Amino acid sequence: MTPSDRDRLEDLCRLMRTWILESTHAAGSGHPTSSLSAVELMAGLFFTGQLHYDPSDPDYANNDRVIFSKGHASPLLYALWAAADQIDEDDLLTYRDFNSPLEGHPTRRFELAEAATGSLGQGLSIGVGKALSAKRLDRLPCRTYVLLGDSEMAEGSQWEAVQIAAHYGLDNLVGLLDVNRLGQRGPTQFGHDLRAYQQRLEAFGWNVELVEDGHDLERVETALAFAQKASGRPTMVVAKTLKGRGVSFLEDEEGWHGKALDEDQLKRALDEIGGVDRSLRGEIARPERIEFAEPAKEQPAGDVEYALGDQVATRDGYGSALCRIAPLFPGLVALDGEVSNSTRAKAFREEHPDRFFEMFIAEQNMAGVALGMALRGKTPFVSTFAAFLTRAFDQVRMSVHSGAGINFVGSHAGVSIGQDGPSQMGLEDLAMFRLLPGSTVLYPSDAVSTERLVEAMAREPGVCYLRTTRGDTPVIYEGDEEFPIGGCKVLRHSDRDIGVIVAAGVTLHEALAAHDTLRERGVAVRVIDLYSVKPLDAETLRLAAEATGFVLTVEDHYPEGGLGEAVASALADHPAPVFCMAVDHRPRSGEPERLRDEEGISANAIVNMVSNLASTMQPNFR
Repeated sequence: MTPSDRDRLEDLCRLMRTWILESTHAAGSGHPTSSLSAVELMAGLFFTGQLHYDPSDPDYANNDRVIFSKGHASPLLYALWAAADQIDEDDLLTYRDFNSPLEGHPTRRFELAEAATGSLGQGLSIGVGKALSAKRLDRLPCRTYVLLGDSEMAEGSQWEAVQIAAHYGLDNLVGLLDVNRLGQRGPTQFGHDLRAYQQRLEAFGWNVELVEDGHDLERVETALAFAQKASGRPTMVVAKTLKGRGVSFLEDEEGWHGKALDEDQLKRALDEIGGVDRSLRGEIARPERIEFAEPAKEQPAGDVEYALGDQVATRDGYGSALCRIAPLFPGLVALDGEVSNSTRAKAFREEHPDRFFEMFIAEQNMAGVALGMALRGKTPFVSTFAAFLTRAFDQVRMSVHSGAGINFVGSHAGVSIGQDGPSQMGLEDLAMFRLLPGSTVLYPSDAVSTERLVEAMAREPGVCYLRTTRGDTPVIYEGDEEFPIGGCKVLRHSDRDIGVIVAAGVTLHEALAAHDTLRERGVAVRVIDLYSVKPLDAETLRLAAEATGFVLTVEDHYPEGGLGEAVASALADHPAPVFCMAVDHRPRSGEPERLRDEEGISANAIVNMVSNLASTMQPNFR
């Protein structure tokens, strides 16, 4: 860096500091001091030729990627892009306004943000997903950079990401750790002890470059150049900085986290920074333009071939479906949390090892990596036991704000897993995924419906969830049956039906068995397979409710937030009563049949419930 280049970049840093203070003052809120600490670190990345990015083509595959895991430093993110002449200076003053894309923490409403961040401990996982896609799938030389805060290094999800990045040798991944010593309420765990971070990161297999003064632009440039040359391992630039850098009464002082300056404080701070050239702008190096090979062409998927009555677990249908549709979706990838032999993702691993990624028992990181891959245009399927996806709920909910399509598959759901006991029983999963805006929640009952729904998920935008069952269930559908998302199947009906039983998955088979027993006793009921729990087929449910006297839902799930509440909500304005049978007390180990009996969701329990309703509500029936 020449003296003139350094002087110009220092002037640009002063301008960005001015914008950070002005934008947060205008908003009356934000995190100016957390932004000020990383100004030189990020200016050194953006404006010294280290970053290769074409702002006119944000989706260009060979662009480097920059993720602000430290999402509360969004004033710095927007100031950087203003300095790159991609945001008008006046627009910075709309920061945090309702109609502004410059949100308090970055989301994809701002087109130059790589992902929605701000829930700390997630950005590095997203970066792993982007770097893994670029290196292993797209074979591109671009890099992924992640700005990290020292406070968030206490998150376990960070170390999940650190481990997996080293495991996959992601030398195209660079972390920028802003060690400014202060968190929200006071000092961070290690303060300014850079060696503490170095020792831990090197123990996990990372290259580490220490920067004792993270405000020295030349030293920052040298560290980033080192990262460019790293081979075989990811690199972390660990930089000592000062929170509130550039303003004496803010610098390295506690009590300023998340506080904007008032009018007098702003004037005092700007006076210290001094006059700035508001026309000054920086240049970002452009990436190499690559002639890409023709993308893999979509090939037809194979046929769904099962015989009626075959005993096949829906989890087996999932593994088979991934292999069957792989030619149809060249961007399809599978990630699993070291249980692929149980989820049956192993079938895809064996057939397409280059498109399968073992994430080990680190579900939070797995969800974040899937988001990074989805944001690079892949179609990820993420599988583990349904119970263990609850660990990753923060990552799942944040992915919604990135607008990415991720397909989650939870196996071993409900008490029906049997003797493994309650720690392994997913009983909250439908509720967890139902509550997400725009989500899709599916619960197939046999191998055919599983195959068809996996294929439908691959085409569906947003977060999708499919629940599979451990034990074998009979195939009840022909191979060419269609299962549109938002639909259901009326499997049993007559003009004498006194009620309708709505079920999905394993309890659908209990409902069908109950139907047969009730029919022998002269009691007719309708049976609906509600394989699409969200969105659900409200019209068919309403027609069934109108034609019968009551609606009875049965599910291997807790009553709160599950299938029953979905049906009750859809029929809230309908006079037909809705009764819900679900797992309503703490389960234990045991045989699946015994557990369903104990929880009141077995065929016998359904028969008893319908019989009781028939006797108590008979005057209401036609």
